[in-house]
Amino acid sequence: MGNPKRVFLIVLDSFGIGAEPDAADYGDEGSNTLCACATSGKLVIPHMTELGLLNIDGALESPYDVDLTPAKDPKGAYARLQEASKGKDTTVGHWEMAGVISPRKFPTYPDGFPAEVIEAFERETDRGVLCNKPYSGTDVICDYGEEHMKTGDLIVYTSADSVFQIAAHEDIVPVEQLYEYCKIARSILTGEHGVARVIARPFVGEPGNFTRTSRRHDFSLEPTGTTMLDVLLDVGYDVLSVGKIYDIFAHRGITDFVFTSGNAEGIDRTIERLDRDFNGLCFTNLVDFDMVYGHRNDPDGYATALSYFDSKLPEICAGLRENDLLMITADHGCDPVTPSTDHSREYVPWLIYGQHVRPGVNLGTRPTFADVAETILDYLGAPALGVGTSHVREIVEE
Repeated sequence: MGNPKRVFLIVLDSFGIGAEPDAADYGDEGSNTLCACATSGKLVIPHMTELGLLNIDGALESPYDVDLTPAKDPKGAYARLQEASKGKDTTVGHWEMAGVISPRKFPTYPDGFPAEVIEAFERETDRGVLCNKPYSGTDVICDYGEEHMKTGDLIVYTSADSVFQIAAHEDIVPVEQLYEYCKIARSILTGEHGVARVIARPFVGEPGNFTRTSRRHDFSLEPTGTTMLDVLLDVGYDVLSVGKIYDIFAHRGITDFVFTSGNAEGIDRTIERLDRDFNGLCFTNLVDFDMVYGHRNDPDGYATALSYFDSKLPEICAGLRENDLLMITADHGCDPVTPSTDHSREYVPWLIYGQHVRPGVNLGTRPTFADVAETILDYLGAPALGVGTSHVREIVEE
């Protein structure tokens, strides 16, 4: 494969930069997660700004009154990515950036799951079900946790996303047993009820003081097509996963993985991998932006988390070797200022940096997240997927 090349792809989970043209179809007209965070007064992102974040077409267009200034001479290449898939969730977004476009939305359950799903789940787990409707993950354990502890019934709930979530107290249902129940649910939820993810949501504490633990685990559908991870693995490249990437791709196409408890650990594990000799891709998801701040409508927390990531960017960039590329993107939006607590249908940023990246290259608006996959595959010398466009010749100096 010649001189080793490494690509570090970091997903700032839910960091959207403005409503897509069809956002109104999703109830997300006017959303802009970046600008929403800027309203808090706590957003300090000089290094992403220096790479070209605020120079991206349309990134500063929003209903919000913000004071953000683009870089005069951006050090990176940059683009705005539009989602070609139907949907606005984690699975759809990550699959598309890896080269699999989803033409149909995954099923959602605004009225809860139908009787045939719940009855099959109760029968195969030999446990009852509580809730079975859309709910906040923190509210649901507050409202149903005590009954769950008394009866042993499992708390099943969903959201606006295509998810079947199972919450259980670790003293009542050991975590490994909860994972087994999730595998049962995954086997039931196929075909017309093939939700994108089954999620284990363990919690601890006493009534009135329950808290979710870091032992969440996602059980995803397998990607419906060939991803860049599959291609890289097939031709002998390393594919390192940091965070929930391993679960999002149903453990496919990955040679090394580490789970993380949140953004800080995800950043630390990525920095550790900068010191590792490998040839291929390190794919990181930083989940807290979405899970901890976006869904809880916390612009201050979201802005502070973005600022923390930005403060670590110099260390990340300093660890890049001569032939490395750093890419920063997102999988969807989750505007923390709108009344909705759900994901938002937004464009996402694509920042590209490295010693051989031409600074200040504006790739404009790309029609699919899949350009990320095609560019990575082309840069590493792997076969193309044929679903997007590679931009290696535009951004990488000879």
